[in-house]
Amino acid sequence: MSALFTRKRFIAAMVASSLALAGCGPKSEEKGAAPAPAQASYKIGWTVYAGWMPWAYAQQAGIVKKWGDKYGVSIELVQINDYVESLNQFSAGKLDGVTATNMDALTVPAAAGRDTTVLMIGDYSNGNDGVVLKNGATLADIKGRPVNLVELSVSHYLLARALETAGLKMADVKTVNTSDADIVAAFGAADTKALVTWNPQLSEVSKMPGATLVFDSSKIPGEILDGLMVSTEALKANPNLGKALTGIWYEVAALTTAQTPEGKAAREAMAKLSGSDLASFESQLKTTYLYADPKAALAATLSPDLVTANDRVRKFSFSMGLFGQGAKSVDDIGISFPGGKTLGDPANVKLRFDPTYVQLAADGKL
Repeated sequence: MSALFTRKRFIAAMVASSLALAGCGPKSEEKGAAPAPAQASYKIGWTVYAGWMPWAYAQQAGIVKKWGDKYGVSIELVQINDYVESLNQFSAGKLDGVTATNMDALTVPAAAGRDTTVLMIGDYSNGNDGVVLKNGATLADIKGRPVNLVELSVSHYLLARALETAGLKMADVKTVNTSDADIVAAFGAADTKALVTWNPQLSEVSKMPGATLVFDSSKIPGEILDGLMVSTEALKANPNLGKALTGIWYEVAALTTAQTPEGKAAREAMAKLSGSDLASFESQLKTTYLYADPKAALAATLSPDLVTANDRVRKFSFSMGLFGQGAKSVDDIGISFPGGKTLGDPANVKLRFDPTYVQLAADGKL
């Protein structure tokens, strides 16, 4: 398996909600002292995944430095080999930002108490995740079957949503925890009757004898979101960080989707950076809805569908115990949206969808 597909798309083990974050932010200034200069050097963590490779290329191509120089900030894109570790480092304040799914941003840093802002929605899974049956014709045939998947993951969430559309419940199936590395081989076992996985494993399994893809993430567009999460504290202290990062993303995302010689060269470089080849990388992009246009990203951020999707995500996450042992209600953690809408406790908002910087990009003001 190429390195392109090593991203661990599962919920990280919970960081304790008592995580000490006191040392992460700027210290209070003594009375009468001159204001301390805003932090100007930042580290952003990323892991290998098709929708996040533009960040890696942006650093290699000098796009990160270009926008950093424009706004007087130094930004270092740091590759973290393990997705879980990247989330934990961000939660602990060792990173100022991290690439993550909306679910993982909620259940790891936000649940651990780190105030997190979704700077921009980068993409959503548009067929990268799916449900496959062995010797079954429709989703309804999954009832009573064991289902192999990475438990407490986006696969688990996709299964829950699939069952809902078929009028079924989680109690109608039995999940079997299976690592992403073993899921393809597992389908060949006699006792495997169904599974849920993501690409490229999904593509491999779908080609196997008796396999039928009965549901995929294209049927729940906008629910499995990937984006750049940034420390709210860092963003408030220095808005130029947000401006620079947003400028970087939309320049390189436009290049990623451009059907030009320059665009192809960029995709070839991204494929190489991920340890893959152009054909494999472009195959992944086909089932990844990339928000390369800031106007489209802004519309998605302002849409009431974003609230609905994240309401489903938070309810699933709480039901699976992913808010931590101390959580008593799905409303314990607040999630804020444009227009003053909040899900959960408005006095404990820890995840924020802020359109400020995407708006600037859409208006051509960066």
